Parts: sequence; structure tokens; C-alpha cells
Amino acid sequence: MAKQKALLALFLLFTLNLLSQSESEFDREAITKILDQYSNDDSPGLAVGIVKDGKVIFEHYLGLANIEHKIKVDKNTRFNIASTAKQFTALMILQLSLEEKLDLEDDIRKYVPSLYPKVKEEIKVRHLLNHTSGIRDYVFILEMMNNAYWRQIGMDNDDVIELLEKQEELVFKPGSRYSYSNSGYTILAKIIEKVSGKKFNDYSKAFFEELGMNETSFVKRYMGVIPHRADSYSDWGDGIWLSTPSVTKFNGDGFLYTTLRDQLVYEQLVQRASRDNNILLIKSQQPIPNSEIKTYGFGLELDNRLDRVAQYHSGSTFGYHSHTNRFPEEKLSVFVMSNNGKIWSGDIADEIAAVLLPDVEPEEVYDGRFDERLNNTEQPQVAGQYISPSGSLIRIVEEQGKTYWRRANRSPIEIIPERKNTYYISYNAQEKIVFYQDELVVFYPTGKTDTYQRSTDLPASFADLQGFVGTYYNSELEMNFELKLTEKNKLKILFSNREREREVEVLNRNELLASNFTLKVQRDQFDRATDILVTLNNRARNNRFRKKTNLTFQPKIETGNGSIQVTTIGSRDGKASDILLTKNHPNGNEIWFKQFGGSSYDKASSILATEDGYLIIGSTSSYGNGNYDMLVIKTDKKGNKQWQKTYGGFYNEYGYTAEETEEGYLIKGTKQNCTSNSDVFNRECTTKIWFVVVDKRGKKLSDQLLEEI
Repeated sequence: MAKQKALLALFLLFTLNLLSQSESEFDREAITKILDQYSNDDSPGLAVGIVKDGKVIFEHYLGLANIEHKIKVDKNTRFNIASTAKQFTALMILQLSLEEKLDLEDDIRKYVPSLYPKVKEEIKVRHLLNHTSGIRDYVFILEMMNNAYWRQIGMDNDDVIELLEKQEELVFKPGSRYSYSNSGYTILAKIIEKVSGKKFNDYSKAFFEELGMNETSFVKRYMGVIPHRADSYSDWGDGIWLSTPSVTKFNGDGFLYTTLRDQLVYEQLVQRASRDNNILLIKSQQPIPNSEIKTYGFGLELDNRLDRVAQYHSGSTFGYHSHTNRFPEEKLSVFVMSNNGKIWSGDIADEIAAVLLPDVEPEEVYDGRFDERLNNTEQPQVAGQYISPSGSLIRIVEEQGKTYWRRANRSPIEIIPERKNTYYISYNAQEKIVFYQDELVVFYPTGKTDTYQRSTDLPASFADLQGFVGTYYNSELEMNFELKLTEKNKLKILFSNREREREVEVLNRNELLASNFTLKVQRDQFDRATDILVTLNNRARNNRFRKKTNLTFQPKIETGNGSIQVTTIGSRDGKASDILLTKNHPNGNEIWFKQFGGSSYDKASSILATEDGYLIIGSTSSYGNGNYDMLVIKTDKKGNKQWQKTYGGFYNEYGYTAEETEEGYLIKGTKQNCTSNSDVFNRECTTKIWFVVVDKRGKKLSDQLLEEI
């Protein structure tokens, strides 16, 4: 084995220093000119390598690894390649699966049972590999908590796992969607430890040595010395370089320090995998077996790049960044890494590849539905709100004669009319947007389409605004926020871990915006806003905040000249209660009142405005069949009672809300049932949601019991 390793080392040393015979066949000067635009003798550094036909044909170093001491980047310099490292963590998992030490179909709870105990669906190892697990990205969980990861001195993988252990829900069903998540690769590192019985740092170091990458390793201690390490630099716009030291110790998702030489060793191995029959490396460049998506594999993007089949990936953290481009049909790889936060490795890699790749005419193959649209004469409405395939709200707005695409509070993107209801995106004329009666479809020249359904959510009413008011809490993040309504009926929000109060833009009754936060309202069967899903970044979407205060139904409605409100008022001795209906001026002063009730307890939950008056919904023990019954009172516009009805049986029935139907009204409440009428100590009782349909006079037409609460 030692002899084999020595021969491998000699072979790699020879090939790395041997330029291909085809070196003269590419424009070295053009590539050098590209690189000179991005780095010079006084700026942070850049390392670029090219492998063609299994041989290194270009290896170039520019700039400084350390500005303070004027240390130049050279073949020994080690950069943090950030998320480009994911392919190596995925490679270790793939090797363990080929050795039958784990199965990509295994549920991750087999190895880390403390995660997501309430999630019933399987979260498979392969879901972590290609970001389809639905697990939120810890980087943006911390952002949500206003506790950015780069402030967390000494934070490591165990801390990330502890953070994820507090998460109770996934963003989506595993396998149903793609959402990039660093958390998945942190969990994969933990799985490698469990399966191998070794510390991840030790296992990965030996793994890299087997590949001949002796100067490559994940960070072991956040303050540990890394020989020949390039420091990270960024310029925040004032022309002054700032060093951005790393104070964390993450493994698996990034924080891999490596040299260009080692990366070129790996690129050669990948290009020669078929010739060498290296099954591990061959499979590592392919889609994951049984995966629901094919555009991301073992830590690699598998979509087309530069109009060609490609495997590629980028990484970025602080001022470090890197990018690898692989074009298997052309047997070409370009690898770029840098410690200069003002430039981007992906752009540089693409520019270099464009010089080396033969020209191709990009083929535009739109989905057949696009051609059908050209002959369609319908003229549906363009402006409006639409729901994306991932559930996000986008708006098409028309302003000053132009049409814009708006998502949350991002900068609007102009879309330009082409023909009929066909538009194109201002920065890319090949992406077409076609409007239909109930949807819009984005057509891409690759044949891909994205369909957005027109939103049916209604505008927010005054009652909706009042229903939003309250305090909401998230136990996973250990934070809350408060929504309040100003005197001018404007919503404002204050998060418990942020000092500044934010104004809330109400897009519709179920979608709110607050600065860079989006808030999606969830309602219960009684149409109350009970939960709000908050998104700060799409990698950690839909954090659930449950309403803890002001969880009322709808006791107040706005009128043209004030408001109508129902309340419950108790007797002086506390042995009874009545329902009070008041008409109020806009300033809250009372205009008139009406009182309803009997000799016992009568309680109001909500009020509904009808064409000719009001409907009061509540509960009563003064009337009905025993205990509490659902109570409905119909009045005219002046509060005079027109009729009163109760619905229920022996046990407790409560009325909460109502809505108008073609027949009359749908009354929503709850109904109780018990195993015994008399044995109150041993009987078992259940309460279910109860819907009662009545006509305009309150006559019961039908009822339905729904789920238990």
C-alpha cells in the first residue's frame, strides 16, 4: 500500500508539472488578460487552474495571500473554498454507500434520532445530498434570530445540530422541492462520524490523502494555525481593505482549506475516472439514484452551463470564494479560488471557459404551449397577484405606463410587452412570460416552464387588520413579535430580538410584508389568524409563529360612519351575562346600544354584517336544550332583534363565526359529545368542529361534524 501511494504521489507530481502538448492550442494570453482585470500585485489573491484531457494545461497565481505582510499567493497557498467543498462530503457518503455501510434511502433519524421526532415522513440521506429534505438552512435560522453565524465565536457542528434539534417542522415534504440548505451537509458530516466511528476531521483527512490531496483539510479548530493560509478580505465600498477572520468551526458544508495543486489533482482524477474505471468518481458526477430532481447531485449542480452539459458548483464565505466548472463532453475543467470579496470566482471561471470552448449556437426550444399561445386571441388581465410553484406571492403591477414583476420587497423587474399578452424579462429577452385567464407561465428557451396561479385571496378588511393584532411566539427560535394597529389603521411589527419597529404592507388578507420579512397568515376553521409563517430568506422559510394574545373571533366590524361591536357583559354578582351590541362613532364614542340575554349566561363571539342588518353569533345557557347551546341573533340595521335561534343537544355547543351562503348562513362552532350523561368523573368527552347551515330565518337545513379539536 505504501509503495502504491508513493507511485501515486510521483505520478501526480509529474502530471501537475507537465503541461499538455496541446498547450499552444489555446490562447494563454487571452486568459492571462482576463485574470489581470481581477487581481494585481497589491490586491487580494487569485488562483486559477485548467485541466484538459486529463492534463493540467494552465496554473496561475496572482495577488496577495496576506496584504499586511505582502505575502504573495503561490502553489502552497491554502484558500477556504466554502460550499465547493460539498462535493467532497457527498463523495464520502457515496463511498460509504458503495461499501454498503449505509444506504442512501436510509432515514437520517437512523443515525441522528434526536432530529425532527414529530415529522412522520421519511427524511432520507439522499434528500440531504441534493437539498430536497425541507430542512431549513442553519445560516438563515441564525439570521432570523438576529444572531448571524459569523458572530458566533467557536460555533461548531454540534452547535448546529443542537439548533436543528429545536426545529419541529420541515419547510416542505422531503423530496417534493429543492431548497439549498447548509444544514443538510452538517448532518451528513454527523452521519459520517456515526457510520465510520471516527471524528469527521480525522476521517476526511485520511480520505483526502487517499485521493492524493495532502494539503486539503476541513478546519479543525477555529483558532488553529493553518500553514500558508490566505487571509480573507473585503472592501465595503470605501476603498479600504478589511480582513474578515473566521471565528467558527463548521465541517461538511464548507470551511475546507485547500491548495490549487490539490484541486487540480482531483480534477484530473475526475476526468480520468472512466479510463481508470473509478466507479466512485463516475457515480459522483451523475444524478442521485431515485432522486426526484436531476439538476443537483452529489454536491454538484448538474444543469447546463454556457449552453453545455456541465457539473459545477460555487462557494462563498466572508471574502473567500471558489468555483469549479466541468464540461465532460469537452473534457475541460476550470477551477478558480480567491480571497478577494470584491470579485466572483464563478464569473472568472465562465469567462475562461468561454475562451477555451468552441462556439455553439444556443438552441431555443420552448415548450409547445408557447407556440399555441401565439395563435390565441384571449386577452386576460395582466396585473394582479400570483402564487409561485414554491408558494411565494409575486405581483404584476403597472406603474407609469410600464409593467413590473415584484417579489416581496426586492427591486421590481420590468417586463416588456412583445405581442398580445406575451412579455419578456427586460434583462433576458429569451425568457417569455405569457398571461392566461387564471395563471401566468414563464417559458424558458431550454423547454422548462414555471406556472404561477392567480391568487384568489381577497383584500384585507378592517376586521382582518384587527384580527392580526396580537403577540406571536416561535418556540424553535425562542423569539416573538407583536403586531399592532395604529390610530390610522396601519399595521406595525416589532420583533423581540430587534430594536426597530417596522411598517407592515398588507398585500391581501393572508400575505403581509415588513421590510425584508414576508408574513403568510394561516387561519383556523373559524377564519381566525392563528399562525403567521415568517420568511427572512428562502433557505429558512415559513418559521411558524403561533398567536398567543387577542385570539378573538370578529367582535367588531367597520361601517361607513363608525363601527358595530358585540361584547359580553357580566352581572354584578357574576351569576349571569348578557350580550351587548353597540353602534359607535369613528372615535369610539357610543351612538346606541342593545342588550340581549336571559336569566343565565349568554356570550357573544362575533358579528356579521348582512344586507339588511347584523348577525350575532355566540352561545347561551339561558335558552336551548341544556348546558351551552349555539346562539344566533338576527337584527336590523338599528340593532332591533328580528329572530333568535339556538342549536345543540344535551352537552356544550358554542357558536363562533358565520358567513353568508346562497341559502342563508353557515354557522361555525364546536359540538361536544360524552360517553355518559351522569357519570361526570369517569366519562370521556370529545369536542369537534361543527358547521350548521341555516336559511335566512335561522331554520336549520343541515349540519356537519369535522375534525376533533
